[in-house]
Amino acid sequence: MKTWKKVVLGLIVVVALLIIVLVSVNQANKGVVTVQTAKVAKQDNLVSLVTASGEIKPTTYTNVTAQGFGRITAILVKEGDHIKKGDKLLLQDNVQASADVQAQGAAVNSAEAAVQAAEASYKAAQADLISQQANLEKAKLDWDRGQGLYRDGLIPKQDFDQRKTAFDAAAAAVDASKARVQSLKAQLGQSQSQVNQTQAVQKRQQDVLSKTVYTSPIDGIVSYLPEKVGDYVVPGITNTNGSFLMTLSDMSIVTAEVKVDETDIVNIKLGQEADVTIDALPGKVFKGKVTEIGSQATLRSSGLATTQSTTSTQEAKDFKVVVTLDSPPDNLRPGLSSTAKIKTAEKKGVIAIPIQALAVRTRKDLEEAAKNAKGQGTSGVTLAAPPPSTSGDPQKDEIQGVFVVNGKKAIFRAVETGITGVTDIEITKGLQLGDEIVVGSYKALRTLKPEASVKVDNSAPKRQEDQQT
Repeated sequence: MKTWKKVVLGLIVVVALLIIVLVSVNQANKGVVTVQTAKVAKQDNLVSLVTASGEIKPTTYTNVTAQGFGRITAILVKEGDHIKKGDKLLLQDNVQASADVQAQGAAVNSAEAAVQAAEASYKAAQADLISQQANLEKAKLDWDRGQGLYRDGLIPKQDFDQRKTAFDAAAAAVDASKARVQSLKAQLGQSQSQVNQTQAVQKRQQDVLSKTVYTSPIDGIVSYLPEKVGDYVVPGITNTNGSFLMTLSDMSIVTAEVKVDETDIVNIKLGQEADVTIDALPGKVFKGKVTEIGSQATLRSSGLATTQSTTSTQEAKDFKVVVTLDSPPDNLRPGLSSTAKIKTAEKKGVIAIPIQALAVRTRKDLEEAAKNAKGQGTSGVTLAAPPPSTSGDPQKDEIQGVFVVNGKKAIFRAVETGITGVTDIEITKGLQLGDEIVVGSYKALRTLKPEASVKVDNSAPKRQEDQQT
């Protein structure tokens, strides 16, 4: 046989052998899933957090609105200014109010003068009454003596009549004086009432004048100031708010008001610790505690309470949670965006696994896998008993568990979980320390079947740049 024929024949044999080897390897690896694994271990400290976003709000704030008609003549503060209770904030046109106060002051003075005149007349009438009563007493004595003398015939009838007439005149004068005293007393009371009335009107006019000068009712900062000098403002009336002038905020006690998803609100309790971050102050974390938990859900799209909505909806809902900061900085401003991480639970020395290692399979899948494995005689592992059925069809019940690597097989094991951390979750039943479980990849965990053959590859994945080269 020629040499070249021998070479060709040898090449054909080598290629045939390679094909046989590749087919054998492919058949051997058919159905084998490449996975990443990790050992079950204890975690020193597992913390469950609820993260929610919201904004900074002061505990105490007040909106200053117009108290009267007029134009703004001066604004004595600007946004961000620190103010004390009683500090002047804004001045409003007060020409008419000041004139009304002056006019009413004159009316009060006139009324008080009238009271003084009435008091003098009343006192004079009282003195005149006393004088008339003295005259009456003297006339009565003369009349009494005249009666005795007349009976004894010592005085003539004319003298007797004169004494009687004098007595009657004195009595009439006393009655007239008493009437005058009563009249002047009533006039004095009327004058005093007039003074009280004019003083009340004056107090009202002074109140109107005082409301043209706006002062701060609290200590804090000017957090919002929309008005300008020269703007015309009006007070509020029924069902209508007055002109809004500014907002004052007491920043001594500062809170972060956040919205917590309805699925997490059951884990929130008063007094729980929280770490608050503020977008305007990057890199800083502020400690705080939960001081208020809303009892009414609000719709995420509109912010309205569910009781205010007239139509039923299945959209997501939130609950208001207030976190009070322990030591707020001085440069905080209301409305700053914030994020609160609320510590809802903490455990030490617990068995924990990565959250992504959890998988869900139906009872039907588990039973079929166990039957196939038993029929093939390739697995002596007994699957954990699934929980009782919660649906009409037990075969469709979903069971939570993890895949444990046993030899070259992935065995599904049902587990019970506890608190959930940021990346890990507590396992309370179903796993033991040292168990090797499947933690990736995401695609493999989604499609991995119970009792499937697996190949463990825990090498670091290649970067995209390396793969391209």
